[in-house]
Amino acid sequence: MAIIPQLELFSWEDIEPLGDLERLRLVLEHLPDEALMAHLEKSRGHGRDDYPVRAMWNSMLAGIVFQHPSIESLRRELSRNGQLRSICGLRAVPSAAAYTRFLRSLMEHGSWIESMFDELVKALSEELPEFGRRLAMDSKAIASWASRPSKEKKEDGRRDLDAAYGVKTYRGTREDGSTWEKVVRWFGYKLHLVVDAQHELPVAYTVTKGSRSDVKEGHVLLDELEKRHPEMLKKAEVLTADRGYDDSKLLSRCWDEYGIKPVIDTRRLWKDGEQTRLLPGHTNVVYDERGAVYCYCPETGARQQMSNGGFEKDRGTLKKVCPAKAYGITCQGREQCPVAGGVRVPLAVDRRIFTPIARESYKWAKEYRYRTAVERVNSRLDVSFGFERHTIRGLAKMRLRCGLALCVMLAMALGRVREKQQERMRSLVRSVS
Repeated sequence: MAIIPQLELFSWEDIEPLGDLERLRLVLEHLPDEALMAHLEKSRGHGRDDYPVRAMWNSMLAGIVFQHPSIESLRRELSRNGQLRSICGLRAVPSAAAYTRFLRSLMEHGSWIESMFDELVKALSEELPEFGRRLAMDSKAIASWASRPSKEKKEDGRRDLDAAYGVKTYRGTREDGSTWEKVVRWFGYKLHLVVDAQHELPVAYTVTKGSRSDVKEGHVLLDELEKRHPEMLKKAEVLTADRGYDDSKLLSRCWDEYGIKPVIDTRRLWKDGEQTRLLPGHTNVVYDERGAVYCYCPETGARQQMSNGGFEKDRGTLKKVCPAKAYGITCQGREQCPVAGGVRVPLAVDRRIFTPIARESYKWAKEYRYRTAVERVNSRLDVSFGFERHTIRGLAKMRLRCGLALCVMLAMALGRVREKQQERMRSLVRSVS
């Protein structure tokens, strides 16, 4: 818990319940930063202490809570807001050079920020019994507004030498059946997130260059969860993600290693014109790339989609029921049909397509809707934490800034929960009246 200065002319009781200062109070009171502060103060030694470590740290947190896009913007706020300076513990506004040195020190202690993030995740898991049961994974593009590197790649104060070009393709189908495609390109970074889909709060993150593959970093995120929060992987039941994470190894790993049911959309990877494939061991049963299974009537050759009969965990198979039996439709060849009693589809037929929750089922569609939780977290990062328009340059500084923003988000949520304000847990900014 942060140390908040108790000043003669200031009382937390005087602040607005939904104001910016109230959110700052939540962060300062519930952020587990004691170890980091003690370490930074010890590292400073017995040198000049014009701007105490705790005061500098508090002012940095205030800059995030109050959505200041730059250090200069924060310094201007501190210059005109004596109450904020008092809350932070500052007697004077720190110089730009002081903030540069402090940021450099924080970047050198990035692992402490990660540990603070982990402590907050653990605390929320203890406060919220359902926290971590439903997980969602996605990446967020963070464009760099700095100049692109020149061929010489010389540092000149304007360029971002760590950023890289990223591409993300979105595809869909219109109501008339036609397909659409949107390609987004940017120069910058990627924030890779796993969030609790029910409470819309982050539980794991990494920051990479914009060119990093979502699938490869998806495995890294699972590694991070296994290392830092193994208890959450044991609790998790479902992991949702968009088709950027459509990978048989990732899907298999979720279920085989952790018992998590993957709900991940599929990409179109089959050859052009290949609509279905024959189910091994059968002559009249086929499946498509979306996981739908069809049977052909041996008498008329008519094709019908088979009904879902559930997942058999012990067998590792999906049950498919004869459509005549499930829907009551007429089938002239039912008596001689080899799959009239249904069919079992082993997940091993194609681990990318067949998953414990059948893709064409209502349950799969219901679970997939939870994926939007990541999009809402990403939106809050843009709107409430200024990532839509920022001046951050360099991978180390981007990792620090993302880590701090996510810690503030979690600390604010933890404060709401502990103070019995769970309905306002996602309230990061002042509502506009």
